[in-house]
Amino acid sequence: MASQTILTKTEINNKLRRIAFQIYENNVNESEVVLAGIDKNGYVLAKKLKTVISKISPLEIILCKVSIDKKNPQGEIKTSIKSEDYANKSIVLIDDVLHSGTTLIYGVKHFLEVPLKQFKTAVLVNRNHKKYPIKADFKGISLSTSLNEHVQVVLDNKRMEAFLE
Repeated sequence: MASQTILTKTEINNKLRRIAFQIYENNVNESEVVLAGIDKNGYVLAKKLKTVISKISPLEIILCKVSIDKKNPQGEIKTSIKSEDYANKSIVLIDDVLHSGTTLIYGVKHFLEVPLKQFKTAVLVNRNHKKYPIKADFKGISLSTSLNEHVQVVLDNKRMEAFLE
């Protein structure tokens, strides 16, 4: 089956800019926000969002890399910052694709072990095939796809695109 581009580099940048504004609007009364990106692509998106938010707002952005074994999400979840560093703060958990919701729900569960001011989720592509009652508060694009289709997001120095295969 041939790949079909669903988001180009320009479109991804536009979606990230819109999400950045939504995050700022949701946190206008905060001085800092934690962007917790799920490793790999979620963290790349978090870094890109930090750059945009820093240009459009006075918010201090704290980056946090979240390591979840996507094949065994019930295993240990590691974060690049200590729980004391995100306790009582506003957090946005970020991933590239929301497919079944498994990765996001276990990521949410991890962060709920400490008190938080606010918790939101952001994804670049929302696929609408959820197994869990989780939603993306901020999303770049929503796609209705079949279960056998796969959304691939490429975010590296040379390429930035999302495609369906």
